[in-house]
Amino acid sequence: MHKIRKALFLFAPFALAACAITPPVANRPAVAEASRAPAPAVGIVSAADPRAAEAGMAILRQGGNATDAAIAVMLALTVVEPQSSGIGGGGFYLHTDAAGVVTTLDGRETAPAAATPSWFLDENGAPHPFPQAVLSGLSIGVPGNVALAAEAHARNGHLTWASLFAPAIALARDGWELSPRGAEFLVNARNRAAYQPEGQALFYDAAGTPRAVGERISNPELAATFERIAREGPQSFYTGPQAAAMAAEIAAATPHASGMTAADFAQYQAKWREPVCGRYRVYLVCGMGPPSSGATTVLAILAQLEPFDIASLGPDSPVSWHLFAESQRLAYADREAYLADGDFVTVPVAGLTDPAYLASRGALIAADRRMASVAAGVPSGIAALQGDGDEPVENGTSHFAVADRAGNVVSYTSTIEGSFGSGHVFGGFYFNNELTDFSLAPVVGGMPVANRVEGGKRPRSSMAPTLVFGPDGSLRIAIGAAGGGTIPVQVAKALIGVLDWNLTARDAIALPGLYAPGDTITLETGSPLLAMQGAFEALGHTVTVRGMPFKANAVERRDGRWLGAADPRSEGVALGE
Repeated sequence: MHKIRKALFLFAPFALAACAITPPVANRPAVAEASRAPAPAVGIVSAADPRAAEAGMAILRQGGNATDAAIAVMLALTVVEPQSSGIGGGGFYLHTDAAGVVTTLDGRETAPAAATPSWFLDENGAPHPFPQAVLSGLSIGVPGNVALAAEAHARNGHLTWASLFAPAIALARDGWELSPRGAEFLVNARNRAAYQPEGQALFYDAAGTPRAVGERISNPELAATFERIAREGPQSFYTGPQAAAMAAEIAAATPHASGMTAADFAQYQAKWREPVCGRYRVYLVCGMGPPSSGATTVLAILAQLEPFDIASLGPDSPVSWHLFAESQRLAYADREAYLADGDFVTVPVAGLTDPAYLASRGALIAADRRMASVAAGVPSGIAALQGDGDEPVENGTSHFAVADRAGNVVSYTSTIEGSFGSGHVFGGFYFNNELTDFSLAPVVGGMPVANRVEGGKRPRSSMAPTLVFGPDGSLRIAIGAAGGGTIPVQVAKALIGVLDWNLTARDAIALPGLYAPGDTITLETGSPLLAMQGAFEALGHTVTVRGMPFKANAVERRDGRWLGAADPRSEGVALGE
């Protein structure tokens, strides 16, 4: 728990520069911005799907608070965005109340007790091929979202547990129309979506053709699962016949003598963690600590840029984006070396977020040239040097943010990892493939990898739900993103847009993407930054171009009004009353 105190902000205000350009808006959804009422009579919800956002609003209209609405959004996304998140996966939940008390809850999936560092290795000691590992029980962790929702509801909820399921039950039972994005995933991720007969029956016809855009799909088995959890309570997901059946199915799909057990489900706990907070100029930025790498990476990217006048440079300057790229390189080098589940390894969070350490890292950045090479730093609190793991690329995920009439705000990121997770379906929902967020190799370069597999351990995550408080201690913005390893970059970019360039959250999220976690800058396909490629190369960068999985959502307080923001690259919306 972290209390935001106004005394922390008693220093000179920072002048915000007005931005002269507006990001591209051609594909911005029609309902991307919520009501601008000075104080919402009900509240505001931003989510990656309109049906999920409306589920949250329905709960707010019934007198529910931000936690109640966020849970309803998560449940609804299980139905309408099954490729990205749901009760078969896990998430991170950040909450603040009107008094500025920040709490964070870890609902990350866990490896079964039988898992060892050689979990992903075959009989010859080589990692199983990634596609093979994903589509097996090796990739499936104990889902955490139901336990997370229960813990959050017990502490902060207002309406009854069962009432939060009503919108999702109605969607699953009565059906929903397949969106263009959903139809695209059915084509591109067919190997997972249709891996089992249950998934094929849901989303493909008898000939194997994907359902068409606008086609109405119902999921009565998922409706029945929701009804059971609503009626019998969250523990019915983790104990009893359903838990035993889930564990047995996962174990049967695992190429090991031992795998998931009912005890693994029964022992799962969502954990309240201390928030990780740090300063960026006059703002306090708070996020999720380990096993998330989100907060430390976002804070590092921002703090390392403090010596530079990003506000005056503005978004039209190649130097702004060059500096942003260089700060990413440093932050991700530390992330790869040190971030993992703090219950199993020593993660030097205090050292990684220490202002003096981040200032020393930022001093390595030059405005007129690229750093020749980047390595992890040496923050205080290191127990032992660790190897740089070989984690596969992260994907998937969904973020949503809610503010209610009483001043409670939730920033919640939910995921099943890749598109349609592991491809395994149970009770109408997809199981995650989160365990492939661990390093496949337990030892690299003769050193143990911090993010190696261990029984009961939670894999490192890039999810970065974030809360930012202004100089007076009031909430400025709640934000997060989807898109695997790009998530901290998306959040940091949007915060620079809001806090340095005085953009609305909506326009800051829409800014073009630049991702540079290593030695190469990757520009988003079709990005306006392509016009700067020559300038980047003149500074010493190698540049590539590809499509990137950007999808961010936020709610912000601006000029005494609530605004919502959804990424124009997505089908997301923000709704408010």
